[in-house]
Amino acid sequence: MSLARHELPDLVAAREAIASGRRSAADLMARSLAAADTPACAGAYLRCFDGLARTTAAAVDAQRAQGAPLPPLAGLAVSIKDLFDIAGQPTTAASASLADVAPAAADCPAVARLRAAGAALTGHTNLSEFAFSGVGTNPHHGTPVNAGTLALEPTPRIPGGSTSGGATTVAAGAAWAALGSDTGGSIRIPAALQGLVGFKNTQRLTPLDGCIPLSGTLDTSCLITPSVRDAVLLHEVLAARRVALLVRPLRLLRLAVPTTLMLDDLEPAVAQAFDEVLRRLRDAGARIDEIELPPLQRLAALNAQGGFAAAESWAWHRARLAERADRYDARVAMRIRRGQAIGAADYLDLLQARRAWIAEVEAAIAPYDAMLSPTVPMVAPPVAPLLTDDEAFFATNARLLRNPSVVNFLDGCALSLPCQAPGQLPVGLMVWAGAMADDRVLSASLAVEAMLAGREGA
Repeated sequence: MSLARHELPDLVAAREAIASGRRSAADLMARSLAAADTPACAGAYLRCFDGLARTTAAAVDAQRAQGAPLPPLAGLAVSIKDLFDIAGQPTTAASASLADVAPAAADCPAVARLRAAGAALTGHTNLSEFAFSGVGTNPHHGTPVNAGTLALEPTPRIPGGSTSGGATTVAAGAAWAALGSDTGGSIRIPAALQGLVGFKNTQRLTPLDGCIPLSGTLDTSCLITPSVRDAVLLHEVLAARRVALLVRPLRLLRLAVPTTLMLDDLEPAVAQAFDEVLRRLRDAGARIDEIELPPLQRLAALNAQGGFAAAESWAWHRARLAERADRYDARVAMRIRRGQAIGAADYLDLLQARRAWIAEVEAAIAPYDAMLSPTVPMVAPPVAPLLTDDEAFFATNARLLRNPSVVNFLDGCALSLPCQAPGQLPVGLMVWAGAMADDRVLSASLAVEAMLAGREGA
């Protein structure tokens, strides 16, 4: 049990404790900051804003004492991936190549919305350099601890990326939520590997301004949280919209399991956890069809040249890479340089192929409320071999990205929630659908989470 969480399971519970007077925002902030100094949070933060966080929490307590309404995030700790501009702080994407960048003049819109909702910003978090990998390693600042597995066994395992530090802050209890980005799974992968909830909303719903890009076509601003209800609340803040939850029993949901690609090469622990979820859902009356999705087999060919990430990152990095190649992670630089070979005609062809692919997939999944898949086909592997073995690193990265990247290419939405048995290494269940089906995905995820927790009304 983390120092910050204590007996409180998530942000919604913490907010309720502050609203009732059972806890103060200042006390919960002290617990979060204490958790940030523990071994479980090692490597997660690049720069800490302890003074700012304490001031925000104290201001919320003062407002409550005066009878003012409690803001949605109640002065609780929220960490920010070092891709997003925070006024007065540099934004370095965890790269040595940006070590001398000037501080941001203003908060980016995503950060401004969180701050306006009462979030206490605790710091910029570590990540895979420029968000390039689902593994979460970083040669400049070290690799954050996987706090979700550290609580179960001593073997250091990868945190998942690219929002590695953000996930660790939540799993370690140093933050109640972590703002990050998801281009091919960068929110859902670390959430799955650390036993957390990661919600990737439809891209257009949340602002990307003031965020260092990986792929403007695929990047999504979103968050990691301890629970699905937290994901609902934080999405409402970040997207400035109300979620219309569809409260329906599981027996009224129509779900599908795509058998193409998404179930290939599952590790035994993942296959067992996923099969158990399906069994429990069917026992609860949910209708679950197994369907083939042949378009998924074409994804590798469509992205054979590196896809949008290579083409668009090359455009952003090419001048800086020419001057500062020695300050880049060599693995990242190699992937960026793949974009040199993608011409304008290739890029336009990819855009057209994506539109046709989306239409084909959306037609196939339209009859269903949501799809169910393992978020990733593996549990978190030990980190040590991946630091020095390029072949193992890139093979692991490809496996981690395979399932979640389907949703980004679809321009869809997805939520990963933990589904492993107690005492087992974290496994993620991905609930997903096409564009603008966010409320359906969140509603279905709430029902599944309730069932897994054994709560009445599931």
